[in-house]
Amino acid sequence: MSLASSASALPRRSPTFVVLICFVSIVFDGYDLVVFGTTIPSILAHEPWAVSPAQAGAIGSYALLGMLIGTLAVGALTDILGRRRIMLVSIAWFSVAMGLSALAPSPEVLGLVRFVAGLGLGGVVPTAIALTVEYSPKDRRQLNNALMYSGFFIGGILTALLGILLLPHVDFRVMYAVGALPLVLVLPVAWRYLPESVAFLASRGRHEEARALAVQYGLELDDIVPAGDAGTDTATDTTAAGTAPTDRLAGIRTLFQRRYLAATLLFAGASFCGLLLVYGLNTWLPNIMRTAGYALGSSLLFLLALNTGGIVGTIAASRLADRIGIKPVAIGAFLVAALSVLLLSVDVGLALLVLLVAVAGFGTGAQILVNGFVAVHYPATSRATALGWSLGIGRIGAVLGPILGGLVAGSGAGYQWNFYLFAVFGLVGAGLLVAVPATRRAVVTPRA
Repeated sequence: MSLASSASALPRRSPTFVVLICFVSIVFDGYDLVVFGTTIPSILAHEPWAVSPAQAGAIGSYALLGMLIGTLAVGALTDILGRRRIMLVSIAWFSVAMGLSALAPSPEVLGLVRFVAGLGLGGVVPTAIALTVEYSPKDRRQLNNALMYSGFFIGGILTALLGILLLPHVDFRVMYAVGALPLVLVLPVAWRYLPESVAFLASRGRHEEARALAVQYGLELDDIVPAGDAGTDTATDTTAAGTAPTDRLAGIRTLFQRRYLAATLLFAGASFCGLLLVYGLNTWLPNIMRTAGYALGSSLLFLLALNTGGIVGTIAASRLADRIGIKPVAIGAFLVAALSVLLLSVDVGLALLVLLVAVAGFGTGAQILVNGFVAVHYPATSRATALGWSLGIGRIGAVLGPILGGLVAGSGAGYQWNFYLFAVFGLVGAGLLVAVPATRRAVVTPRA
């Protein structure tokens, strides 16, 4: 009996559970990346280490440099090894590295293990996005992607809340120890329940397995791998036994085909700007606000507002994107980010300042919309590779965000110059998305 004909005998599973596993993984991804920004004031005040703002900015960039390398590598490897295997290895990798971060005896060692953690964290995001988009109905892909990726902001919120509760009483290293929890909380569940990508199986010539898995999760195979995608993306030179395709670099070549080249470069630039905003603000906002005269608890409150605004704003924006299209909404988010961050340089009182930070959080969520834009712009079997490329090049911006923030903080210029800098990148990101050419996959069908 074939896999396809026996699929009805398999236990039915909800694709929502796949999205949930990806969501929880992203929560810890967000926690592990934002935790350094939460602990910067404590690290700068830790006299035995004698860390300067410029050094702190460099240390903050090490994890993001590791993510750059990890994302670029995984973006290609995931189309060869499979989404499931990459996700499991990545979760285990960054969890162990976060545990080692809690034991760091010096800032140099902390920077090294943060770099190692970044290698694993870099594999989580593109894989989670690809699986979420694949295991979502066509008219909910942007919304589900935003709901899943809002885990990054929830991770930031958890970091801020734990910082407010713990940092006045315990060593800052405890915050890093929490980041090792996925090893026991997430990995066993993902090992048991996370399925392989249907698109990956189809691209490897394992069509009956792909169809059986689609049936088990109540998916339409043609919605995941539209007719013609396999021929476009992957040379399906298979034997009668159904061996894997021989062309394993087809996904990479698709990105640089003539009809996709401009978008490939523009998405990378937009991701550069979006990730610079995300990690620049999450790394330096608490310290900027302390410089502006706020106490540690209040400065962490701004980080809480930033990530709360990210959740509410990007979910609402992604729901709108499912109706009117992703491109105009993503452009608008970058513009909102630029304006709200610019207004943070003005003394408007605590209540309005917190509100502006929340609005800025929505704007920094523009990167989530860019990810969703990339995911629907390319053929299904090149989706993870496209996300890996976009996010990988974008990680250069993520690396530079903390470094630039540290240089400004240590330059003696007013704290307002950090906000001027970030606002400029918001405007540039919007301009790059305006220039992305349309394709049939860039248009999301409106709901009836």
